[in-house]
Amino acid sequence: MRRLGGLLLLLSLALPASGAAWAQGAGPRVAPTEVNPSRFGPVADAAYGAFQRGLYITALNLALPRAREGDAAAQTLAAEIYSRGLGVRQNMQEAAKWYKLAAEQGVPEAQFQYALMLIDGEFVDKDGDQAFALMEDAANAGNALAQFNYAQMLLERRPGESGVKLAVPYYEKAARTGLADAQYAMAQVYANGVGGKPRDEAEARRWLERAARGNFDTAQLELGSWLVEGIGGPRNEPMGFAWLKRAAQGGNVAAQNRLAKLYVAGVGVEADPIEAGAWYIAARRAGLIDRDMDDFMEGLTDEQRAKALARSNVLR
Repeated sequence: MRRLGGLLLLLSLALPASGAAWAQGAGPRVAPTEVNPSRFGPVADAAYGAFQRGLYITALNLALPRAREGDAAAQTLAAEIYSRGLGVRQNMQEAAKWYKLAAEQGVPEAQFQYALMLIDGEFVDKDGDQAFALMEDAANAGNALAQFNYAQMLLERRPGESGVKLAVPYYEKAARTGLADAQYAMAQVYANGVGGKPRDEAEARRWLERAARGNFDTAQLELGSWLVEGIGGPRNEPMGFAWLKRAAQGGNVAAQNRLAKLYVAGVGVEADPIEAGAWYIAARRAGLIDRDMDDFMEGLTDEQRAKALARSNVLR
């Protein structure tokens, strides 16, 4: 899972036992880096203007001469075009060459991308130490994706509370830019009271809601459950049901199963055995097994099971 022209590499979290839950559901849900040479070089020129208009071949033709002369903004632009295959055949080796040169000149976006390549080792020689240093530089320069990934790397390199304390400030910086993955991490920080932060379920719920609104399905799942159970604030069963349904419709298997149980019990919604069965069938198809829901399905009539199966096929 690497963000090389489109995907974000998220390293696994390495937390103390009290915070292990925040590894669940971590995944790539961050939009590609915005290419904006005006942030780190001269005012946007014709090459970048062509890029903005979708004239990628023109942009590349204008950028390459400047890139060869050492212009860091042009190098980054060329790297992005090659890495994403915009108007040209994707060429990761060429992208790596230009990202490396721009990274050496201190361009945060290039440092971030080249660090991912060094971690992956598919297009350049793997080098974890150099990747760590570049990710740190990009994070300290304010790149939100780098801040999140650098926090992940700190946890991997420094398991335990000491690593969490170092990582949390970077999660928080990234979270405040609107990065849903980092917002979810901050929710777990406050839910567990780690990294120098107090245990504060109300604050955790606020961060969960931000991440959920950022379309992070694991946050939607947890927020829905917290609202149903009244954790971190007032109980709101209809709102909790709505968030769980949104996560379930997005393909979150655990949310599909929990939604089924809400339909069984009539929590936040009118009880509906057909909908309950349909959502559980969807979860079962994905490999989830719940003995209580299996017993519920056994209690349905043949007609109800047939309707639930037909409804589940529509959900697919």
